[in-house]
Amino acid sequence: MPVDGASPVLLDGDTWQACFRDFKRSAFRLEVHQTYTMPAEAETVRDFLAGAEKPGDFNASWHRTVSDNAAAGRTMARAKIVRRPLTPYSRYLFEWCVPGNVAAGEDYRIVDVTDRPNPGLPDQDFWMFDETTVVHLNYRPDGTQIARELIQNPDMDKYLAWRDLALESAVPFSVYRT
Repeated sequence: MPVDGASPVLLDGDTWQACFRDFKRSAFRLEVHQTYTMPAEAETVRDFLAGAEKPGDFNASWHRTVSDNAAAGRTMARAKIVRRPLTPYSRYLFEWCVPGNVAAGEDYRIVDVTDRPNPGLPDQDFWMFDETTVVHLNYRPDGTQIARELIQNPDMDKYLAWRDLALESAVPFSVYRT
């Protein structure tokens, strides 16, 4: 939400892509939703749910982004809150998306809150870049993204605490899968 009536700063297109090219040290994402309804993924989610084989070049551009950042010594980490039974979208994510992200160099972790309360994490998806910049990912209840909003003057202590709590409460994806 904008402060003092200021217009929100929304990120899209190359401005949004630049966040993943231009960060210097670290990028962290907290994922809180169980379903995301992204138009760019609609066909592949449909294919996954229909039992199709994953295409060989699936998610290749994201994997290049992750591996290029890893090769440059920049870390990319993510913590996803899940509840069992997994939603069809989470099953798609865990079968088709996350293994390639991890292989490319992303530190992907799972916070399973099925049998325990949420450890105090927010209900807001966000990316944090270099521990200085926060972008909220805003969604409708059905998981459709509404906007990516650059947070002006974020309370970094709060976001850093959420990141640390998420990572402490999580297990690596490879451990969760076993």
